[in-house]
Amino acid sequence: MSMEPVDRPQSGSAPAPPVTGSPDRVLVSVGMAAVVAVVLWAWLGEESFDSASSTSLAWVLSNFGWLFVVAADVFLVLCLVIAFSRFGRIRLGEDDSEPEFGNLAWVAMMFSAGMGIGLMFYGVGEPLTHYLAPPPASGVRPESGAAARTALEYSFFHWTLTPWAIYGIVGLALAYAVFRKGRGNRLSAAFVPLIGARRAESWQGRAIDLLAVFATVFGTATSLGLGALQVAEGLDLTVGVSVSQATELIIIAALSAAFVLSAFSGLHRGIKWLSTLNIVLVAAVMVFVFLFGPTVYVLDTIPASVGGYLQNLLPMATRTGAFSDHAWLGAWTIFYWAWWLSWAPFVGTFIARISHGRTIREFLVGVLLVPSGATVVWFCVMGGTALRLESTGQADLAGAMEDGVEASLFAMLDALPIGTVTSFIAMILVMTYFITSADSASLVMGSLTSRGALHPPSWLVVAWGVLMAAVAAVLLVVGGLDSLQTATILVALPFVVVMLLLCWALLRELRQDPAAGPGRHHALHGLQDVVRTMVGDVVAERDRARHHRLRRAAKARRDSDDGA
Repeated sequence: MSMEPVDRPQSGSAPAPPVTGSPDRVLVSVGMAAVVAVVLWAWLGEESFDSASSTSLAWVLSNFGWLFVVAADVFLVLCLVIAFSRFGRIRLGEDDSEPEFGNLAWVAMMFSAGMGIGLMFYGVGEPLTHYLAPPPASGVRPESGAAARTALEYSFFHWTLTPWAIYGIVGLALAYAVFRKGRGNRLSAAFVPLIGARRAESWQGRAIDLLAVFATVFGTATSLGLGALQVAEGLDLTVGVSVSQATELIIIAALSAAFVLSAFSGLHRGIKWLSTLNIVLVAAVMVFVFLFGPTVYVLDTIPASVGGYLQNLLPMATRTGAFSDHAWLGAWTIFYWAWWLSWAPFVGTFIARISHGRTIREFLVGVLLVPSGATVVWFCVMGGTALRLESTGQADLAGAMEDGVEASLFAMLDALPIGTVTSFIAMILVMTYFITSADSASLVMGSLTSRGALHPPSWLVVAWGVLMAAVAAVLLVVGGLDSLQTATILVALPFVVVMLLLCWALLRELRQDPAAGPGRHHALHGLQDVVRTMVGDVVAERDRARHHRLRRAAKARRDSDDGA
């Protein structure tokens, strides 16, 4: 690693990050060409692509599943350590800066970008799946009370603290580099403490940004593909449009056109307004299900499942394929960690972009706890309702799952009053999440490929968005959900190493920030002063005691002489 001097943050001010910038032609050309090449291979050479991806996936899961598990644990522990350490007082910007967005808008945009589509897709489907076929390591009987508890615990494990810790590390590193140090809004800017400023602008930095672009394209394409599958299922149930590949492709094209309009409206209008609308609609659907579903059962599940999740977090977080079902881990936990890692450049960069002016402690606590808390409530209300309906025989949700996980949400809503209306609202939600996810990811890729500009050229943002939608469409056509998952895991593997190095770079830079207060070196000096004072007091007290003894001895001799 380079030992070049690193620019240090100043206590009162920070250089301004670039607001606009011209595209990096090399990065744009190489990135787009590589993505197009993969898309053409998947489209024209379907059999060879499927064979190569399946073989590669098996090799990755067999040899590097442990790496995904260990890395995810490292990110969670590091987020907690930084948040509650002396580094938490550092502000992401100048020392007197204020947050750019209010708390509601900040949380809404963070949540919409982070996992909105995924929660709509898996919020009912994952608890039901684990209830019908529990994780092998749990040892519980299918369709039992223990299976229902385990289903919610694993849903929390896959969707709450750990994924948001992955996002939080990337977001913190980038927000610090951009707003505290005044560098460009791209991943390579956070690696300056390791490779130096010159190399961050050279091919080494471009290689890091290119990996981030790749991870973002395929990670977001997975989410867009899931959204298209669910919208198609919703159209089938609400208006009778049959599910087919043609329908899914039309949905992707229509929603991509809507994303283009949102992209041209900018961050403070399109993404902000749609994200706030998403929060309102999600809250409305969740409150409706809570009130008209098994309300008391849902209230019971929240403390019981949260307690079980916290109790079993360590065993779940350290489980690899060594002593349990390797195939199950690959299909669920490893896939999720890979998915979150592939989304990390996109979500982390976007969260960094909207977090100017917040302290590190406020940033990490908000990123970890607010979305995680909302996700817990979502799974307990939506997933808990589905579990109750299935276990009591009020609805045949297991039968609906035969058509795919995407059908579970609409089957659950159909079992409640005005199911058609709520299913239509849920379908609208998936569409708006599709648009905000594509919009946010395209903005991030535009920033990564235009030298970290906070407001990249609109044509570049749109170009990346259209290319991302094309990846989702082709992967859906050639392999459906399995193809999307495979691409996500394969792209995420090299990015695990990048993320671990990012942690090192972040800690190295935070230790040099004067706003963090005295570090270990200063603390040791203070301890030495205390020890010296204590030793001095002891020595002085010993001298005083010796002086008193001598005076008493002298007085005793005088008294003895006088008596004689």
